[in-house]
Amino acid sequence: MTILVTGAAGFLGNQTVKRLVALGRPARALVRKRAKAALRLANVAEQIEIVEGDVTRPESLAPAMRDVSAVIHTVAIAMEKGGQTYDSVNYRGTVNVLDAARSAGVRRFINMSQNGASSRLPYRFLASKGRAQDYVAASDMDWTALRPSAIFGPQDEFFNTFARLLKITPLVFPLIGGGKAEFQPVSVYDVVEAVIRCLDDDCTIGAELALGGPEVLALGEIERRIIRALNTRRLLAPVPVALLRPAVILMQALLPGSPVSTSLLDLLAVANTVPDNALVSRFGMEPIAFAGEHIRYLNDNSLGDTLAKFFRNATVN
Repeated sequence: MTILVTGAAGFLGNQTVKRLVALGRPARALVRKRAKAALRLANVAEQIEIVEGDVTRPESLAPAMRDVSAVIHTVAIAMEKGGQTYDSVNYRGTVNVLDAARSAGVRRFINMSQNGASSRLPYRFLASKGRAQDYVAASDMDWTALRPSAIFGPQDEFFNTFARLLKITPLVFPLIGGGKAEFQPVSVYDVVEAVIRCLDDDCTIGAELALGGPEVLALGEIERRIIRALNTRRLLAPVPVALLRPAVILMQALLPGSPVSTSLLDLLAVANTVPDNALVSRFGMEPIAFAGEHIRYLNDNSLGDTLAKFFRNATVN
């Protein structure tokens, strides 16, 4: 039977669909914007079924669930834009997808959560993802939750944002918050591999699995690696988060594709590291490092693409 991937035109979703196709598994792609799907899924479009649906509109989800054996739920927003809120998309969207799957008789549900997510936290993004996972965990579905640290790879938003900002920031670049925030960047290809393994491993049912890369990196080191990947130079100047906040508020107000939000700035206070990395402890994998050839994709950001992304919120890769 068919495997449904929600958010299939998104960064993680389209890579998941492509991996399913490569494995010869029937895939259905649930997308909100068909034009974005046409761009992201063009090379597999003839091998999959693409259906339109919106996780914030429960009535649009039932057709996508017909003859589905498993749901891989990847829909989430890191920033609130255009009326989309953390509550409506990250939390209620997950509730709507799970309820639609249950009503259709689907049992297997893979939920893409977030490292550090908890309904008890004061950070709205992490709290929304935590509430969503609380709902999944309380259900009678055969669920598995994956909790990745910051995911890198072509089309990512977090690391590509630094690369784009470097395109328009000459000479000096801010070392945000002194560059002390910690991450454990994990490759999108490793995350997708974990998804596939969970589909085929009933021992992961009822488990919440944290995913990370092989290194814990301070934000300052991440910035330096991105600068090297772009084969450029910048003087890194430490800037406290409090001083960046007014500029971020202004960008949010003026740029449809603002690369950052005050909510994301707040998350720098939370270490995004993975003490028990399921890629290693559960799956026996050797995670891909945020380095060298694995981050060359950051060079794909042209000045034109950067301006299109920031000023029109265009899909640029």
